[in-house]
Amino acid sequence: MVRAPLILQTSTSICGQAPLNTRIVGGVNAPDGSWPWQVSLHRSGYHFCGGSLINNEWVLTAAHCLPGVSASSLRVYLGRRTQQGVNANEISRNVTTIIVHTSYDRNTNNNDIALLRLSSAVTFNNYIRPVCLAAQNSVFPSGTSSWITGWGDVQSGVSLPSPGILQETMVPVVDNVQCNTLLGSGSVTSNMMCAGLTQGGKDTCQGDSGGPMVSQQCTVWVQSGITSWGHGCADPNSPGVYTSVSRYQSWITNNIGQNLPGFVTFSPSNSCSASLSKTLSQTPTHILYPINRGYLFD
Repeated sequence: MVRAPLILQTSTSICGQAPLNTRIVGGVNAPDGSWPWQVSLHRSGYHFCGGSLINNEWVLTAAHCLPGVSASSLRVYLGRRTQQGVNANEISRNVTTIIVHTSYDRNTNNNDIALLRLSSAVTFNNYIRPVCLAAQNSVFPSGTSSWITGWGDVQSGVSLPSPGILQETMVPVVDNVQCNTLLGSGSVTSNMMCAGLTQGGKDTCQGDSGGPMVSQQCTVWVQSGITSWGHGCADPNSPGVYTSVSRYQSWITNNIGQNLPGFVTFSPSNSCSASLSKTLSQTPTHILYPINRGYLFD
């Protein structure tokens, strides 16, 4: 077996780089290694939510994935492409700590964010790498191309067929004013963001909860959102709703405390000729139930 080369770099220097990703537009099955930060959360031997690797020992996910869940019941798979069969580049870890935002509201889905600490650090390679996170002043205007990934249902109530290959699709950001008009005034808070097509057909779905929504700035992938909730799957005029990562930079850094993730200020005005600003703060620490979200499909 040819092993993937080890990459001895910090999360800040390597975040958001996916050497095996050659995405343009379209596609359903994600090629191996395309999204090296994507993780699969398992309980009782089954996938139930997604997440994203943000440094060598922490995973970012949704709070609604974890109601009443103990750390000892979780297993995290990294470098995985299929849910069945052999994944040559896969490793797994137990979870030692679950941190759910103390202001998470399961009724409104506000502050739908959580952190998982892995039982031991992982070593980065081309198949396992951290994503960069959107810094607090990031701007994702309406229409910003965003990629969503996961192993969720391919349509409401229809499971991903065997062997359960990681799915990917691209959707544009929908501004919060329009999203509130479509989903119900006030339902989309300033801690959320939306993405989807007016005609529907592309979205996250049950089982994708907690997974990342990312956008590319120059050569770096930046996580803008965490799959949170929605009405149905890929219905017309019903964008998916995502926790806005940029609203939680302080919360993330305060809870992790050291070996912090890379934060990138995403903006359409940033020039690719200039180096991106990856910031490192000073060192200081459910499943939406099926009618809602945690999902994806074309």
